[in-house]
Amino acid sequence: PVVNSRRSGRGKAALSNDRHVLSVFSSVLPVVAQELPSAPHGCMEGSCYPATGNLLIGRAINLTATSTCGLDGPEQYCIVSHLQDLNKCFKCDSQMPYDAYHHDNSHRVENVIYHRDSRGELTWWQSVNGEENVSIRLNLEAEFHFTHFIMKFKTFRPAAMIIERSSDFGRTWRPYRYFAYNCTKTFPWIPAHSLQFIDEVICEERYSDIEPSTEGEVIYKVLDPAIHVKDPYSLDIQDLLRITNLRINFTKLRTLGDNLLDRRPDVLQKYYYALYELVVRGSCFCYGHASECAPVPGVTSRDLGMIHGRCVCKHNTVGLNCERCRDFYHDAPWRPAETDNAHTCRECNCNGHSNQCHFDMAVYLATGNISGGVCDNCLHNTMGRNCETCKYFYYQDPTRDIRDPAACIPCDCDPVGSVEGGLCDSNTDLDLGMIGGQCRCKQNVKGQRCDYCKEGHYGLSPDIPLGCQPCNCDPRGITMIGAPCDQISGDCSCKRYVTSRYCDQCLPEYWGLSNDLAGCRPCDCDFGGATSNRCRMDNGQCDCRPHLIGRQCSEAQPAFFCASLDYNKYEAEEAIGQRQPGQMVTWTGPGFARVKDGAGLEFTISNIPYAMEYDIMIRYEPEVCGLKHLRDCFETWPFCFEPNNQYTSVDLIMTNAYSFSLSPQLVLIPRYDELPGFRGDDAPDESRRQEMELYMCLDSFMTLPMPALAELCTTLICSISAIMYNGALDPSTMSSCQCNPQGSLSTECDKVGGQCHCKPNVIGRKCDQCAPGTYGFGPYGCTVCDCHSQGSVGHQCDPVTGQCPCQHGATGRQCSECQPGQWGFPNCRQCQCNGHAESCDPETGACYECRDYTAGQLCERCVNGFYGNPILGSGEHCHPCPCPGHPDSGHSNGASCHTDYASNQILCQCGEGYAGPRCDRCAPGYYGDPQQPGGTCWPCQCNGNIDPQDPESCDPQTGQCLRCLYNTDGHSCSECKPGYYGNALAQDCRRCTCVTAGTVDDYCTDGVCHCDKRTGQCPCKPNIIGHNCDQCTPNHWNFGSVFGCELCECAQPNSLSTHCNMFSGQCHCQPGFGGRQCSECEAFHWGDPRVQCEECNCHPLGSEIAQCDRVTGACVCKEEASGRRCDECARGFTGNFPKCVPCHPCFQLWDDAVCQIGRDLTHIKDVIAMILEKGEVPGVNDSRIRELEKKLAQIQDLIRNGDREGIYNLISQTIDDLRAEIALTDGRLMSVSWELNVTANLDNALKRNLTALEKELKDLNNKLQQLHRELENYHTAELAEKRCNASVYGPQSPVEQSEDTRNRTEALLKERKDSFMRTVTANNKSLSELEEKTHEIDRKLQHLNNRVCGGHGNASANSSCPDSPCGGAGCRDSDGMLKCGGKGCKGTVGASLKALDNADDLHKNLTTTSEELQTILRDIATLTQTVKTQAKDTLDKAQGKKELFESSNKMLKDFIQKIRDFLNEEGADPESIEKVAQQVLAISLPVNRTVILNIVEQIKANIANLTNVEGVFNHTSEQLAKVKDLAQAEGVSDNINKTKEALETSQSAIKKAEKEMTTALENLKNAQNITTMVSLYYYYYYYYHVIYAVIFVIKHSNKCEYFEISDFVWLFSHLLVFLCPSFEELERKFNKNEQKMQQQRDELADLEKNVTEVREYIRLKVMGYNNCQ
Repeated sequence: PVVNSRRSGRGKAALSNDRHVLSVFSSVLPVVAQELPSAPHGCMEGSCYPATGNLLIGRAINLTATSTCGLDGPEQYCIVSHLQDLNKCFKCDSQMPYDAYHHDNSHRVENVIYHRDSRGELTWWQSVNGEENVSIRLNLEAEFHFTHFIMKFKTFRPAAMIIERSSDFGRTWRPYRYFAYNCTKTFPWIPAHSLQFIDEVICEERYSDIEPSTEGEVIYKVLDPAIHVKDPYSLDIQDLLRITNLRINFTKLRTLGDNLLDRRPDVLQKYYYALYELVVRGSCFCYGHASECAPVPGVTSRDLGMIHGRCVCKHNTVGLNCERCRDFYHDAPWRPAETDNAHTCRECNCNGHSNQCHFDMAVYLATGNISGGVCDNCLHNTMGRNCETCKYFYYQDPTRDIRDPAACIPCDCDPVGSVEGGLCDSNTDLDLGMIGGQCRCKQNVKGQRCDYCKEGHYGLSPDIPLGCQPCNCDPRGITMIGAPCDQISGDCSCKRYVTSRYCDQCLPEYWGLSNDLAGCRPCDCDFGGATSNRCRMDNGQCDCRPHLIGRQCSEAQPAFFCASLDYNKYEAEEAIGQRQPGQMVTWTGPGFARVKDGAGLEFTISNIPYAMEYDIMIRYEPEVCGLKHLRDCFETWPFCFEPNNQYTSVDLIMTNAYSFSLSPQLVLIPRYDELPGFRGDDAPDESRRQEMELYMCLDSFMTLPMPALAELCTTLICSISAIMYNGALDPSTMSSCQCNPQGSLSTECDKVGGQCHCKPNVIGRKCDQCAPGTYGFGPYGCTVCDCHSQGSVGHQCDPVTGQCPCQHGATGRQCSECQPGQWGFPNCRQCQCNGHAESCDPETGACYECRDYTAGQLCERCVNGFYGNPILGSGEHCHPCPCPGHPDSGHSNGASCHTDYASNQILCQCGEGYAGPRCDRCAPGYYGDPQQPGGTCWPCQCNGNIDPQDPESCDPQTGQCLRCLYNTDGHSCSECKPGYYGNALAQDCRRCTCVTAGTVDDYCTDGVCHCDKRTGQCPCKPNIIGHNCDQCTPNHWNFGSVFGCELCECAQPNSLSTHCNMFSGQCHCQPGFGGRQCSECEAFHWGDPRVQCEECNCHPLGSEIAQCDRVTGACVCKEEASGRRCDECARGFTGNFPKCVPCHPCFQLWDDAVCQIGRDLTHIKDVIAMILEKGEVPGVNDSRIRELEKKLAQIQDLIRNGDREGIYNLISQTIDDLRAEIALTDGRLMSVSWELNVTANLDNALKRNLTALEKELKDLNNKLQQLHRELENYHTAELAEKRCNASVYGPQSPVEQSEDTRNRTEALLKERKDSFMRTVTANNKSLSELEEKTHEIDRKLQHLNNRVCGGHGNASANSSCPDSPCGGAGCRDSDGMLKCGGKGCKGTVGASLKALDNADDLHKNLTTTSEELQTILRDIATLTQTVKTQAKDTLDKAQGKKELFESSNKMLKDFIQKIRDFLNEEGADPESIEKVAQQVLAISLPVNRTVILNIVEQIKANIANLTNVEGVFNHTSEQLAKVKDLAQAEGVSDNINKTKEALETSQSAIKKAEKEMTTALENLKNAQNITTMVSLYYYYYYYYHVIYAVIFVIKHSNKCEYFEISDFVWLFSHLLVFLCPSFEELERKFNKNEQKMQQQRDELADLEKNVTEVREYIRLKVMGYNNCQ
């Protein structure tokens, strides 16, 4: 403990620091604590606050304490001090207030207001000694803002206290903060964490420490600066700051613990509460509406620095705390002022009609937070929240302002048309539809006074409930100008085409009453399709003629059509021919009628639809010299036809300048202008006539082919057709489409004319006949005759069969074939078949059905199986091939043969499976005896598992398979080899993949196991499954054991499943369980695994080990720890775990006292139990009570006997005795009661002490248990010592028995010594043999070490092998790693490392070679492209020269023709001819013929050199094939060697290819030069032949012989034959070379790919070798 007089430096520092924080806090939140005066603007522009100060100043009378020392008289108190201090106890007398000179030992509560007195001495308040529950209370006269307080204690700070507040003058209290030394124990229901929310109630421990012992401070701030306040004006914050009362409750004294042992008053004299100073900081609570405060009425104190409680309000606010607005200032809600917004209360607006108002929040919200004042008691006939409107039955005079007292005047309404008793609108508001003085009219009445009917109504009357009755006019039919009906009569005003009283009917020939301007629309019925112009009024439907539809009857019904103007047609094919003398009519079949000039036709007309005049028009095709010209002729005079009459004398005489007229047709064109709708003079008729002329509707039918009709023409013609045919024609007149289903595409036809949509080559309106020049009418239309122009007589064919008329010598349907035995139409010639066939292909001339064993295009060769020369004139025939027998002998094994004239032998082309010159032996892969007649070679039945090219793959005689491939075996390679499985027939034999550990041992040899040859299933050990025997069956483990797998036996329900690890058997346990079978608790857990396992949770700092007792769960604690989890300090230790320190040596004294208290408590409990059990207090004599009971019985007897006097005497005596006994008993009971009270108090104190000591007792128990265990160990050791002594000493001791056994053993040894020595000798011999075998194994091991590691491997004691640098078996390096081989060692490992280095070098070389190869390949590709380009250029030049030569040949022909024409002219005299000849002979050639011939030879030679490129390509292809073969090789070493060889071969091939390419380029250059020479050659050769031809012509002309053109053709054909083949051959070679070069590029790309694959394969093999895979 620290002496009270010693001050704590920490207290001052804390106070200084906290006050600094408070000053900063006050500046940040002026609404909370404003130390500075208000802003310069005062309270006008924002909030203002009074100054803060100590609320205790001037309120000493309001500060009270529930306990003060010395109030009733002087009391002694002591202090805790050092032993050397003499004065430890003092007097407290607080009967009088404190006076520095007379009453300085008064310690009332008002002493805390000021820290020191006038003399500078410290003053304080002090409570009564030993009292714990003490409170100090401050009562305020009004609401104040409380910011913080500071307390400075003279004694220890309380061990626990509570700060409370009240904002309703003490009616209810709420806690601010709890303070305690141990919050969890003292206030367990209060959270003890750090402050998280500004209004959170927590318990704090930092102000309850035992140090300092004096001048310790407690500081509390309402708003912690560490917590950010978003809105300091919020209701929650204001409520947190607002107080009317403050109370500080001290609930627990801080003591040194001696009061628990000794409850004497002198012990408690040093424990009390003493407070030097209390500062309660706050301010007058004015909500920011005042900058100063005045005293509250009734408060007379005026101390300097006093904070008064009545606000001097601003912003139109009133109240003790400015908590409301002034009267008539309620237009805005009262709010606390803010820094930038004063929230001033606004004056209400009542327009001078009231001086009272109130605030309505609903009104305020409805106006968008603008105005909320509502006026009360409005005057001058006004009303409303602002008195802004007139009262009912009054309205505002529009000439007066609303603020005028006379602004409202009475309403003036017509009683007949108004409602609500004459109520009118009080004011004018257009937005609301109000007009001042407007009366409330009946529904159908209008006007300011309600004295007129509304529009659409009439007849104002009081008898009508709505005032006026509606007009009932149809709104669609009335005009929009003026009233809809008359106000008196109610007649409606109709639109132009609307009629009736209510305007709801259309005029005749109108329909569709609507809102249109005219009201109704015209029917506009089609003048021809409708029977009249009337229609239905609702939908406008006209009355249609038959088979016409649509609203206007202007459309034909589906499958019906409108007749066109030329619908009445009469064909010449149907007319009767009239032949004049010398004239004739010929018929050409359906579709054509040929009429000679002057012939006549008679037509019959009987289907006139309408009586009127028709124009007669004739259509025909005049034919001149086989040509046809379509032309129309029509007469201009009309002829009147009438229906139901037959006209049979219409004669037509053809008179024209042509020889024939084809297909004459008579057409009747109606004169439409006589029909209704055209003949009138009104505007519609005139318009229709103009439209017919404007759109050339009639002219379209006068022209062939007929143009497309305009849409308007279609409509007019349909109308004409409807009039003439009374609708869309009459069914009796075949008016429906009636399209032929075979010839038409659908059943629909054209709207006008009814023309069906025909299939190809089909004509007719109904598509029912073939067009001229076609045949075969059917589902797919008609087929064109397509008669051959040279083989047929005409273009027409039979309409049914399609046979064309053929010329002589032609045959076939189209006359496009030769006669049998000929070919080459139209130039037919005889077939050339060398006498072996009579017919041939009509186009190619290839012979059909060659005889005499011949075949070929002209039967010029022998068929397979024969040989000879069958060409006509050779004298030879085809003979059968001897392979070895003839084809028909049944012993022929050859498909064909030929004569080898060099050896003069017949060589056979053997069939499959045969070999030899005569096919007399079996080929590889076949067996049999083909030399014998009937002998056959059969394929060896090896199921495709041998190499058919290998002669030794199977036996050629028996067919037994000898060399099976693909891991197959057996007589026919039909099964897999041992150790393989699969389908041998599909070449799918795979190695068995059995796991040795899971396979039955009998099926495995040398690590290789056999499996089922078909499925590959391995034979597994018991309880092992899997295709490879690689896993245990479910719920089994111990894979790899000799007897298979065992059951897991996982405990349930402690395990997650019955499955376990197949190697370790570990089950998957539930949390908390462990062991292999989950039958135990998990490590660091305890409990009964059959019930539940719990975690130990031993504290790591307090327990010796993490594992607790598996039964009880108790942890093994260290010395200083205790508890089940070892997380508490043990008895005899103090401090907060884990910082436990040993107690003071005086602990033993305390422990003795605690033990004595424990014994006393036990005794008290026993006594109480006995009292409760027996009902009597031990030690109290109850004999008097029994005596009283005896006397009471006597009294009862006397009463029963009736002796009144005796009863009276006895009663009197008994009463006196009872009074004495009662007094005595009462005294005794009082004594017992006092003892019971003392016992109860002692029991309570002991309970508290017991609670505090239970922990220590528990720790002692743990210590005792530990000591008990040590004692048991000691007893166990003592018992063991006794047992040891018993085992050593005594006749039955083990030592004595051992001695007896030794004696008997020595006797037995003597008896069996000889046998034992012989056994030892034999064992020594065996050891010698084993030693020799060991040396032999050592030598072999050294040899093996030399072979593997390159050293003998003799390991020393530390396995270092100092004399074997290459290491060996058992040798290790300095790092402990196995050492074997290395660089410079000759063993396998050294060779492997060397091979690895070589492989790395090879990999690098391959990489370099691959890069070089890629570079070379790119160069080759570039070179190839260059060669290709140059070759193409050369070919293009040659092609250009060829075209030039062809052009020159043409010019030559023209030139020769001119010469010929010149020579054939009559005026060509010999002199002119001779002159021309001399000029031609004068032409000189640059070189002679010999030079030209040499150039030609050189060209041929160079062209021949170009073929060398093909050899280069072939050579490169061979090298590529070798590389491909090498890429498929197996084995790393062979791959490396062969790859090197392939690379070298490829490089040589590439070099050779480059060389050949260079040669090819030079040849191409030569070819280019020679091409130029070729051009010169052909140029000279051309002129040479020209001169030769001219001379030839001239010579023959001079001889006057006839020179035919055929001679020139022969001459120039030879010239072209000489020129063209060379160029064509050159072009073919260039194309061939280009193809070869492309192939070479592809093969080089494949080479590059194969080299890359080989390189990758080598790399993988090297890596696998390095990893021993």
